[in-house]
Amino acid sequence: MFNFLFHNKKTQRKLFFQTEMHCHLVPGIDDGQTTPAGGADLVEREAQWGIQRIFCTPHITQDTFENTPKVIADAFSLLQQEVSARNLEVKLDYSAEHRLDAFFLAELEKGSIRPLPNNFLLVENPFVQEAWDLDNRLFNLNVKGYRPVLAHPERYTYYFPHPERYEQIHAAGTLFQVNLLSLAGYYGKEIKRMAEILVEKNLVDFIGTDMHNASHADAIEKYIGSRDYKVHMRKLDGRILNDSAI
Repeated sequence: MFNFLFHNKKTQRKLFFQTEMHCHLVPGIDDGQTTPAGGADLVEREAQWGIQRIFCTPHITQDTFENTPKVIADAFSLLQQEVSARNLEVKLDYSAEHRLDAFFLAELEKGSIRPLPNNFLLVENPFVQEAWDLDNRLFNLNVKGYRPVLAHPERYTYYFPHPERYEQIHAAGTLFQVNLLSLAGYYGKEIKRMAEILVEKNLVDFIGTDMHNASHADAIEKYIGSRDYKVHMRKLDGRILNDSAI
């Protein structure tokens, strides 16, 4: 009886959106999952949280993960096969998380970019310092018809002494995607607080898990059952674009 009650309580932990747009579940091509089975395990976890559509976004970074469309497509097909074999009722698709570096610029010129629906494009800064010529690179993406979405801006700690930089980037037309893991405090108190500040300033347009592994899934599941989650959900529900824009 007690096991039954616990199971029900656990499965009732639902997210307030149904579209995942930032995760690393495609096997063997970045620092996320290494096998199709592992990726499918995390798809199954997301389905339990009420997610109905998942856009996988493997890293594309110079020297480290120079993934081409064919590399991603081939690896994604392995994940898709495993998910289909389990009869999971989740729609899978893929794009990428693009580091704003020289490799990305070369792929962009070749037309080797697969954006999210409606030309949203998930991009990221390096974690050490802002990408060189960031403003012009983001502007040029808009000129080319893309709609840049900056991944996890709350994790770029070099902006903390200059928080006005967030508003400058956002006002210039780049949307922001904040990680659930940041709001959960997974990366520490300072990053959690910056994520909350971005929420309070109405600068959060998308939410993603940025999930790489089972430890991330465990942290998210714990967060979904917390008081913090209820507070954050009330502030974000109806404001984010996950289900309406992609």
